[in-house]
Amino acid sequence: MLRRLLLVLVPLLVALFAALAVPLAANIAQRETQTVYLDRLADADRFAALADDALRRNRNQSLAREIATYDRTYGIAVAVYGPDGRPVSGLVSGPGFDAGTPGVRDGLATALAGYRSDHIATVWPWQQASMVVAEPVGRDSGVIAVVVTVSPTDRLRSTVLVRWGELAGLGVLPFLLAVLAGWQLARWVLRPVRDLDRATVAIAAGRLDARAVTVAGPPELRRLAGSFNTMIDTVRRTLRRQRSFAADASHQLRNPLASLRLAVDNLAGYVEPEGQDLHGVAVAEVEEMGHVVDNMLALTALEGTTLAGTRQLVAPVLTGHGSRWGQLAGERGMVLSVEVPDDRIATYVPPDPLGNLLDELVGNACRLSGGSTVVVRAVAEGVDVVLSVCDDGAGLSAQDRAAAGNRYWRGAAHAEIPGTGLGLAICREVVDAWGGTLTLRAVQPHGLCVRIALPAAGPDQGLTERK
Repeated sequence: MLRRLLLVLVPLLVALFAALAVPLAANIAQRETQTVYLDRLADADRFAALADDALRRNRNQSLAREIATYDRTYGIAVAVYGPDGRPVSGLVSGPGFDAGTPGVRDGLATALAGYRSDHIATVWPWQQASMVVAEPVGRDSGVIAVVVTVSPTDRLRSTVLVRWGELAGLGVLPFLLAVLAGWQLARWVLRPVRDLDRATVAIAAGRLDARAVTVAGPPELRRLAGSFNTMIDTVRRTLRRQRSFAADASHQLRNPLASLRLAVDNLAGYVEPEGQDLHGVAVAEVEEMGHVVDNMLALTALEGTTLAGTRQLVAPVLTGHGSRWGQLAGERGMVLSVEVPDDRIATYVPPDPLGNLLDELVGNACRLSGGSTVVVRAVAEGVDVVLSVCDDGAGLSAQDRAAAGNRYWRGAAHAEIPGTGLGLAICREVVDAWGGTLTLRAVQPHGLCVRIALPAAGPDQGLTERK
């Protein structure tokens, strides 16, 4: 953001300095041109006075010597024109005088009319034109000749360039100071915004202890950062209370439920035959309540986890839980296989919560699929680590796969199987909190595959570096 703001401020500063420097540079060129013009006009006026005396007394030799000396000394060509518009014989400084120089004819016509040209075009450094000055000898109808001087402008153009260079040199320091001041101002204004951005990224990653800095920047942004911190404190307290309530309620219910289950089981020998069915319903309901409590505890434990700060290998999680999954699959008459083609695959999810999540998915496949095999696989796909739990059971229709992530959803085929409908929904919410995705896909020719994509961790690369 700082670079983008400077990309706006710097062109504005350039435009501002250009708006000030261009007129000043033009004024410098005009002033230098006027100075040289006045000097040449004074010389031309002097030659006009000499020519008036020489032409009236017919003493042109001394004037010719004066013109030649002036040309040799200053390199300025001089010619005296008669009333007929032609050079007077002998009163031309030499072959260096070019009667075809632009401006000579116009200046000569104006001077023969008895007027002096008071306007002179500004000489710019990139122009090669000479400066022409035409001074009438006599006034009004008494003009008897015209003195024309043609001055090279090399020195004038060099002088203008030097002055422009001085102007640019003097302008660089204020410009750099203005850019530096703009940069510091932009940093001061944007620092609270950067701190807010860092805090929001950290909070999105689950680190609710992150806070924005409130001691720098404009007062309005400091107040915004303070309000943001207050909001996060409120959210953190609310989440802590919710998790504490769920954990405490679940924990407190376990002992009464265990006692209730024991009491119901002990009643089995005292129930009359006609009440056996109701007794079985009571036992099933108590078991269902136990599953609800277990799921609430699992939800509390999993939702409280965040991405780890260091990379975590996936292979040890799968191999560590593999024996338990194999035993569970064996009890259901199924065969389980764990496949990890590359044991260097890693993510940032802590191993214990990841193992608990996979326990739930493998348990669902064993209890609900009705198949004969379960395959747990971990592979790397681009920037993700993909974990999948696939079975060859009956699977789910497209409509059921879309609804399976909702809480308390039970498929029609599983209505008679004990369960709460919370397990898969909890898994999906936890994976979303980890920055991953959980999707259900059909397996050909039949079966279901639960696919989890989590951020991959490069070799020896921490979470901060990854971001």
